[in-house]
Parts: sequence; structure tokens; C-alpha cells
Amino acid sequence: MHVTPLAWGITIVVILGLFVFDFFAHVRTPHAPTFRESAFWSTVYISIAIVFGLVVMWIWGTTYGGEYFAGYVTEKALSVDNLFVFVIIMSTFAVPREFQQKVLLIGIVLALVMRGIFIGVGAAAINAYSWVFYLFGAFLIYTAYTLIRDHGHEKEAEEKRDNRIISLVKRVLPTTEEYDGDKLITRIDGKRVVTPLLLALIAIGFADVLFALDSIPAIYGLTQEPYLVFTANAFALMGLRQLYFLIGGLLERLVYLSYGLSIILAFIGVKLVLHALHENTLSFVNGGEHVSVPEISTALSLGVIIGVLAVTTVASLLKTRDRAGE
Repeated sequence: MHVTPLAWGITIVVILGLFVFDFFAHVRTPHAPTFRESAFWSTVYISIAIVFGLVVMWIWGTTYGGEYFAGYVTEKALSVDNLFVFVIIMSTFAVPREFQQKVLLIGIVLALVMRGIFIGVGAAAINAYSWVFYLFGAFLIYTAYTLIRDHGHEKEAEEKRDNRIISLVKRVLPTTEEYDGDKLITRIDGKRVVTPLLLALIAIGFADVLFALDSIPAIYGLTQEPYLVFTANAFALMGLRQLYFLIGGLLERLVYLSYGLSIILAFIGVKLVLHALHENTLSFVNGGEHVSVPEISTALSLGVIIGVLAVTTVASLLKTRDRAGE
């Protein structure tokens, strides 16, 4: 897949432009978005992501288009799981609903920047050492295991992590327990102090680093094209703020989502290990020769990802249907 510097530049400018538009159109004036507003803009950003995928198919072919859509769906699913953590952070810091948009948007931009760094590092590592796929695969399989192991205890783990972050920040920076509108830093008795809004943003930023550690190896298991990895991540993150307000109440009902994600991550982990064996250069594995193993196609990957998400979502909603009336 050949992507010119001009195409990269135009893509980055458009994505940044959409984030700037989002800030000035929705976030600059603090308010709690209505369901209608969130639904409309969620649909807009998902539509943009789909149109971009069709453009990829048109310019570079269906193979790369399929890789983009597989990556986008996976990253979107992981992003929805990340919303659980965002809800916990907002609750821990008691962030007023009208100010949550600002924290989310800044956090999402930070997430995109950090993922961009991880994407660059991952691409360089893959180009230099094919055995990196073994590490990515093993890491995803371990992550799948931890998702199942820690299921049901996510809130306690996140609150404990947030408390450690607060304690660390308070040691080095003066803080206040009071909000001052949507300001991140304010003045009390002439001294600059950090507001809880900035503390919440720091917690989200730290969580974003952990999310990137899962998501980047996962998408490199679906495509090795840095351009597709970056755009799938960018479009999955775009609209996440609106999705937070749209399905905030629904999140508690997705009780099997972690199981579904663990299956997907384990599947991609196995796919990466098979790919690593196929490209093997390690002397202690088959004498440094390639291992003849089946490789999982993009079409099968996309089918498994969509199928698992559909089953776990329907099963979750059926399991918790009594909560809908509460």
C-alpha cells in the first residue's frame, strides 16, 4: 500500500480539523449534551468513518479496505470498553456533567497523540524485527486472560489507580477540592492551584496510555499498514465523546462485553503468533526457517469480530433486560 506524504498530510489536517470543529461547535460553551445531539453527532462521525473506508477500497482495493474496517470495528469496540473507565473517573472526581465534554475531548486528543507515537514505534519495530509479532501475540493473549480474570472488579481497580494518581499529583502540585467553572487551573489567595478537573484529565491521560498498550498490538494483528492503523484509531476515537453521553446508561447493561473483547483479543493474538511463525526468523524455532502454518484472512477476522460483538451485545441486553425498566 503506497500512501504519499501529501495523502498523509491531508488526512492529518482533516482529522485535526474535525477535532477543532468539535471543540468550537460543542465543547467551548459548557453544557450537558441532549440525547438527540449525541445521537446525531455519533451518527455523523460513524458515517465519516464508513465513507473513509469506502474511499480506501476505491483507491487501494478491497483487501486494504477490509483491513481498515476490521481495525476500525475492533478499535471502536475497545473504545466502548474504555468508556467504563471514563464513567468511573468522572464519578471519582465528581465532575459536573456540563464540564465532562471538555475533559473527554482533551483526553481523546491526548489518546490520539499517544497512539500516534505507539503506532510509529510499532511500525519501526515490525520493519526491523519480524519476531515482534510473537511479543504482540503473547501480550494480547495475556490481556485477554486478564480481562476475564478481572471481570467484575474493574471499578475497584480503577478507583485504586485514580487514588494513587491523586496522591502523587498532590505531592508535587497545590490542589483544590473546589471546581472553578471549566478551568483546569485557578487562583486561590493569589496562588495558582490545580482544580479537580485537571486531576480527572490526568487520570484519563494515564488510562489512555494503558488503552494504547492493548489497542495498537491488536490492530497490528489486522493490518501492518501504519496509515490504516492510524486512521482506524483516529476515526474510532472521533465521536467517542458523543458516544459517552449517548450510551452512558447502557454501559452498565453490557455485562458480557469484557468476555467478547477477551475472545477478540485472544483471536487476534493467535492470528499474530501464526503470522510470526509464517515469517519466522528465530534460529531456535524450526531452525530459523519459516513454519508452514495457516494464516487467518482479513475476511474471517472481520466476520469473527463482528459476530462476537453481536452475540455478546445481544446476550448482555437479554441478561439485563429487567434493568431497562428501572
